[in-house]
Amino acid sequence: MADYPVIDDVSETLRAVLAAGLTSLTPPPTVQVHDLQGPIATTPAHVTIYLYDVAEDPSAKNRPRRKRPDAAGNIRVEKAPMALLLRYMITPWGGTRAAEHQILGRVAQVLYDGAIIHGTALQGGLAGTSDSLKLTMMPIPLQERFWLWQAVSKAYRVSLTYEVRVVNLDTTEAQVVKPTATRNLGYHVPGAP
Repeated sequence: MADYPVIDDVSETLRAVLAAGLTSLTPPPTVQVHDLQGPIATTPAHVTIYLYDVAEDPSAKNRPRRKRPDAAGNIRVEKAPMALLLRYMITPWGGTRAAEHQILGRVAQVLYDGAIIHGTALQGGLAGTSDSLKLTMMPIPLQERFWLWQAVSKAYRVSLTYEVRVVNLDTTEAQVVKPTATRNLGYHVPGAP
């Protein structure tokens, strides 16, 4: 069950995957989930993961309701989980252009090779579940990139943008119904009283 901390769990999973994947760089950069506020150190190099958009996946709107038995023998009928799309901007802060380009290349390589995150790589409430996260590089138009940087009051920097789908957020509402124990079937003969 994915409860409300699932967004932070996805961010932490992404951070852990990148931190493990960037250990091949010397020295490995520090990877942080960051809101891009305040100064960001370039020594040692850093990689920031900035969640800039959360949206509902329209392709999952018509999923069927789930039916699960509860401890009392009743059936819980729940709405399907809300399917979220999380969009991240990943930025290197390496001090030099060459260092930042190497970090960008390695980030792209790690997320391309591990485009589906599942199993033991999942963190927080996702750990131990059968969930999987699918990562896709989602370039956004240059103007929108400038707007993002303007929104956080920082100068434009070359970054990678990724979309993580589908993050399921379970509903808290359920209808409890008793299972059918007996049923009576009748028939009607046309013309009979």
